Amino acid sequence: MSQALHPMLNIAIKAARAAGSIINRAALDLEVLKVGQKGPNDYVSEVDQAAETAIIDVLLEAYPGHAILAEESGRARGAKHSEYVWIIDPLDGTTNFLHGFPVYAVSIALAYKGKVEQAVVYDPTRNDMFYASKGRGAFLNDRRLRVSKRTRISDSLIGTGFPFRKGDNFKRYVKMFEEVMQSCAGLRRPGAAALDLCYVAAGYYDGFFETGLQPWDAAAGSLMITEAGGLIGNFTGESDFLYQREVVAGNPKVYGQLVQILAPYTRVIKPSDKDAAPAAPEADADTGAADATQAFVAALAPPVAADAPKRITRIRKNHSPAGDDAPV
Repeated sequence: MSQALHPMLNIAIKAARAAGSIINRAALDLEVLKVGQKGPNDYVSEVDQAAETAIIDVLLEAYPGHAILAEESGRARGAKHSEYVWIIDPLDGTTNFLHGFPVYAVSIALAYKGKVEQAVVYDPTRNDMFYASKGRGAFLNDRRLRVSKRTRISDSLIGTGFPFRKGDNFKRYVKMFEEVMQSCAGLRRPGAAALDLCYVAAGYYDGFFETGLQPWDAAAGSLMITEAGGLIGNFTGESDFLYQREVVAGNPKVYGQLVQILAPYTRVIKPSDKDAAPAAPEADADTGAADATQAFVAALAPPVAADAPKRITRIRKNHSPAGDDAPV
């Protein structure tokens, strides 16, 4: 990599490569791996855990005062109160990995005061390193990334992710899928959201949408997209997608058209609904989802003055487009 990189980004790249080496070695003999389940269709292997440990070791050796939010270990390591939070998915696409399907990645992001400022997504099967620093652009290896220039969704290739956990609202998703599918040139679902977001930044996809994503799935990829000239938000186009569990992204023109299609399917209560009764955040079948999201928000949200009005983000239960009677 010829350009001078931010020191924190260099450390993240070093950590991603360390995890990638573990993943590549394990990929040579998948039959001997020990695999567990966090929930139905939600797998974790000893490789996820070993890769995560390697990442955190590298990060904390360089920055022992930083906080950690990781998929497998949560906030067990690192400082408990820091404005710097490393958000880590050691192996995004575990199911693909366990089947030998070569679409998976290491995702590492650094947020400062709630804003992602450094990001790395490493594809170990292709030795592709996506990386970005806030205000300095996004890159794939040494190539600068820019989102695509297509202006019509009818000409666009769109990425997505299918709901796979027990309790996910499949009917709701199928309606979204049907609307987008009939509006675009094609839909793809490789199965690793971190890479999907990088593919939007690289212009391979013109847009992307998915529900149920955790902060560590989207944090790094979100910076890739914005630094490549794209947009990312929740289904109503707002920027607080990281803890809303719904994401839409794309080049500016396609993003706007996707938001128009997906807005009726949002589960986010807008500020205009301030008179509605507060509802607890909805957890999917993986019971740790709500706790992990709340931990992320608690870690990144700036302190609120005692006399300042509090902004409450609420998730509406059983809110879906008309005619969808499936539970949300």
